Amino acid sequence: MQDEVLLERDGFVAEIVLNRPGKLNAITPPMAAEIERLCRALDRDDGVRAVLIRGAGERAFCAGSDLNALAEYPSAWAFRNRVEYATAVRDMRKPVVAALHGWVLGGGAEMALSADIRVMGRSAKMGFPEVQRGWVGGGGASQMLPRLVGYGQAMKLLLTGDPIDAAEAHRLGIVEYLVDDAKVADEARALARKFAGYSPVAVESVKASVRAALSSTLPAGIRYENEMNTLCFSAGDHMEGIRAFREKRDAEFKQ
Repeated sequence: MQDEVLLERDGFVAEIVLNRPGKLNAITPPMAAEIERLCRALDRDDGVRAVLIRGAGERAFCAGSDLNALAEYPSAWAFRNRVEYATAVRDMRKPVVAALHGWVLGGGAEMALSADIRVMGRSAKMGFPEVQRGWVGGGGASQMLPRLVGYGQAMKLLLTGDPIDAAEAHRLGIVEYLVDDAKVADEARALARKFAGYSPVAVESVKASVRAALSSTLPAGIRYENEMNTLCFSAGDHMEGIRAFREKRDAEFKQ
């Protein structure tokens, strides 16, 4: 499946490319396994500081799981133990930017939710149609959407299964950047390069702190944040930040 999930690199930025455009980049089990493998490898790679995920072709970022492949699981137990590709993305320590164009559906939308920042083209559409087919999504939509948009809007999206356009996704706060279609990949790359230019210790500490806020009390979260702050200072990158400020130049983090 390596030809259907590609890895491209540019400096400190790695791009995972879903490369099945004829099928709207729908994910098969072998593709899911490759996504998981890449996510784990990139997390361990000190030469990577930020990750971008995008879909090949003009029609879709990702239409979710391949329905024909879903029908081929031999048992519910085998399905339960599948590789969950959205979870693989969500579990990454490094910042992840999703470049969204065309259709962003089902597991593809859950993969987008699992990223940290979403850049969406103006003509793109996002939806969670699982309920229309007889199930609930298994990649985190029912958990992430209420945290992003609140209970009522999450229920509207998940119970109707109807897609929304990019402007509505941006209004609701599901996507952070709304751009012209032709600029999606470039804008996403610019953000990934920006994050990759910062101290990797600081960037990963920001992500860890914010993710901790989703599952902890305020006092516990603040204590955790302070530990991450201390970790950053112990790593020493803060000294380069201070020097760059004093010298009126961009910081160059070597960590």
